[in-house]
Amino acid sequence: MNIAVVGTGYVGLVTGTCFAETGNNVICIDINEEKVAQMKAGKIPIYEPHLDVLFERNIREGRLKFSTELAASIQDAQIIFLALPTPPGEDGSADLSYVLGVAKELGKIMTDYKIIVDKSTVPVGTAEKVREAIAKNCTVQFDVVSNPEFLREGFAVDDFMKPDRVVVGTRSDRAKQLMGELYKPFVRQGNPLLFMDERSAELTKYAANAFLATKISFMNEIANFCEKVGADVDMVRLGIGTDDRIGKRFLFPGIGYGGSCFPKDVQALAKSGIEGGYEFKILKSVMKVNERQKTVMLKPILDHFNQSLTHTKIAIWGLAFKPDTDDIREAPALYMIEHLLEAGATITAYDPEAMENVKRQKNYPITYTTDAYEALRDADAVLICTEWGLFRNPDFEKISSLLKSKVIFDGRNLYELEKMEQLGYTYYSIGRNTVHAK
Repeated sequence: MNIAVVGTGYVGLVTGTCFAETGNNVICIDINEEKVAQMKAGKIPIYEPHLDVLFERNIREGRLKFSTELAASIQDAQIIFLALPTPPGEDGSADLSYVLGVAKELGKIMTDYKIIVDKSTVPVGTAEKVREAIAKNCTVQFDVVSNPEFLREGFAVDDFMKPDRVVVGTRSDRAKQLMGELYKPFVRQGNPLLFMDERSAELTKYAANAFLATKISFMNEIANFCEKVGADVDMVRLGIGTDDRIGKRFLFPGIGYGGSCFPKDVQALAKSGIEGGYEFKILKSVMKVNERQKTVMLKPILDHFNQSLTHTKIAIWGLAFKPDTDDIREAPALYMIEHLLEAGATITAYDPEAMENVKRQKNYPITYTTDAYEALRDADAVLICTEWGLFRNPDFEKISSLLKSKVIFDGRNLYELEKMEQLGYTYYSIGRNTVHAK
């Protein structure tokens, strides 16, 4: 098939590249001329494991192309995917201006039947708004389909190529047939291709992310309570995770969720509830818990250093909101940096992929290092904010030789308490007893 993808962020670029990998001719469209020029030259603009191999191969074989020209790019396309930003407004609602703006332009330039697919995460009723925006200027037949993505950053390629399920919202038999053909290579192993109405498909994405965010926040609440009563959250996690009704995933406590999906999707669903005359009381609590959790490590840091960080140097390991991505949107590390700077601390930081994004988007007076251990040199403690694999089994002797004192604040519970005690560290984590150096 001939496919057009409007927008080349995480979702758009992964979508376009993976469709090209299954033999489709794909053109990705973006208004950023510099970004398009880089992609034409074979330079991938985001970090996502395994995407570079598919990206380079499909450019080389001519199935993946890039353009800034919307009109010329969509003429031969049978299906047009809208993978555009839907950032939260001041009131938490999803901003649909990018989606509806492109829809309006499509209505002016379409000359034959096409399927327009909402790939962006959008509120219930968006498909109807897109249909109206196109129809105002369009004289040909078209269908609008809701096809939400369920991609985890760091695993996006695997999630797309081997999806748990594919959700397609459409009541058009013609669109259903074409979308079924397009996704057939991805569900050969029997994972479901679920057809439903557009509104149910739109809500499915929000409901999934809101549920997972709720699960994370619930475990963070349990972790905080564990610290009060002397229980071990790791034991509690194992105890409830073996219950098939609950499951093992998303039960790891930490310093809150971030990224491009959970924060804005929970806000947007809560706002949609208000607009629809319904109050999501659970989601209001989830947002409050997560906001508090992002800086839950601040109190033990201040307590350890007697409420003064004026002459204290903190090393931070991890800036991305999660490992295997360079995405820093709503990253807990950024909240901690701001609070630590306000308290007078000096900060050195290291992240394998996200440092350039922080430098470009934030103007923090901190020092970045190109080596994880160099960030520790002469620091009074290290704070772990992202669970990158290289932090899971570090050289503890080297760490102790570089730090002024053997103090670790672990926001991701990477290490065993017994090991930290044996190594002589003072070790703070989430929902577990504090280990004090002897």
